[in-house]
Amino acid sequence: MKDKNTAYKIAILKALKEIRGPAGAARIRERLLASGLKLQPRTVRFYLLQMDREGLTQPVSRRAGRQVTEQGDGELQHTNIIEKVGFVASRIDSLLYRMSYDLRTTTGTIVTNLALIPKSFLMRAVEDMNPVFARRLGMGTRLAIAREGETFGATTVPAEMVALGTVCNVTASGILLKHGIPVTSRFGGLMEIEEGKPVRLTALIEYSGTTLDPLEVFIRARMTRVRDCARTGNGVIGVSFREVPAAAAPEVRRIKKEMERQGLDGILAIGHPNQPLFDIPVEEGRAGLIVSGGLNPVAALCEAHAGVRFHSLHEVEDVARFSDFHVLRDGLRG
Repeated sequence: MKDKNTAYKIAILKALKEIRGPAGAARIRERLLASGLKLQPRTVRFYLLQMDREGLTQPVSRRAGRQVTEQGDGELQHTNIIEKVGFVASRIDSLLYRMSYDLRTTTGTIVTNLALIPKSFLMRAVEDMNPVFARRLGMGTRLAIAREGETFGATTVPAEMVALGTVCNVTASGILLKHGIPVTSRFGGLMEIEEGKPVRLTALIEYSGTTLDPLEVFIRARMTRVRDCARTGNGVIGVSFREVPAAAAPEVRRIKKEMERQGLDGILAIGHPNQPLFDIPVEEGRAGLIVSGGLNPVAALCEAHAGVRFHSLHEVEDVARFSDFHVLRDGLRG
């Protein structure tokens, strides 16, 4: 059993990792408080000094604070792997709680994914993503760009890099939740597309039983064919399988149409009450929901180019940071 000091250090490492960038003791303490652990700022600083000496963290600057080292990453990866099972489901719940987007006012925060690319690659990346957005294979038609030194979510964009923010499909669940419709996230999967239409699920990973986002796993394993799908209408894209109360299905259809008008569409299919959807059974009194992966535009980049760094379920971000993809593309071209 871990002693208390080790447990506190692991908790601080986790908090710093979740912030996804350098942070000081005060910000780390806020993250710890959100997870139910109360430590005074001076106590956090005490442990950070110890962790610096042990090589788990390192100072970036007096103003920016500390970041997790490679050794600290390794410590997290090998600590309490069983405790991490279900981490993705918990992360989804946390982001849903913090999301504030209002479909009526079109303002608030949405859940985002993040990709980092060399800034010299920006125009090529935009052109590669163009057919993906044109065929609406992602979560909506919006994209955010952050330049070096700017902050997106909890990440400060490194020198010589550009951050691309896509709308995470968890945003769909958040919008439904704001309308009083609870959503259960069950699987991340791969959907085969033929002639532009979804035909079958080819792989599934249960959110409650994984330490990693399934869509990240599929992309890194090169199991997607988003580029082919965008160009020919035939391929394999990332999706999520969710459930909603059967009685809410008509309201989900209405909300889906409004999401499409606001460039936040992504719901591919809504099942019939108590009936399997693409051969996946649902619980009694529920209906299935298939939502396109918000990482699909990034998957298209990864299929063509090495070295794209990305994170799903990155953070919540103000929707005002996002622009219609085609308007943004034309602005860059001009």
